[in-house]
Amino acid sequence: MTYADSVRALAPCGLSCEKCLAKDDGAIAGHSRELLRLLTNFERHAERFAGMNPVFASYPAFLDMTKHLAQGNCKGCRAGECLHKGCRVHSCVKAKGVDFCFQCAEFPCTNTGFDPFLQKRWQTMNERMREVGPEGFHAETKDLPRY
Repeated sequence: MTYADSVRALAPCGLSCEKCLAKDDGAIAGHSRELLRLLTNFERHAERFAGMNPVFASYPAFLDMTKHLAQGNCKGCRAGECLHKGCRVHSCVKAKGVDFCFQCAEFPCTNTGFDPFLQKRWQTMNERMREVGPEGFHAETKDLPRY
């Protein structure tokens, strides 16, 4: 795993873009598209299946959610499309000329725009990246759930 791989996979804050539910070429969008393909026309049968198992009565909501996830409407934070509307990290790292927050002399700071939960997560991720490098952090977290 190279530094460039880590920059591609991780947002400047340390969150995994490649595992984000909104990433257009991410695993969640890809698996959702495949699930939709495999379930093509199943909506015609869901009501009958609901007679065997009531969970299938929720199929329309499941289908709506799967269609939403399959859209993958984000190109990633480094493309300037952070889904956290208050996020100031992308513009800050650009202005500071760094790839990740921990590389900034002012880290940790309060210029993230994050809520307290995400602020704590951001700091923890960046402290770990400072210890093991972005490549090490990426290797440690690539197979862990993002959420």
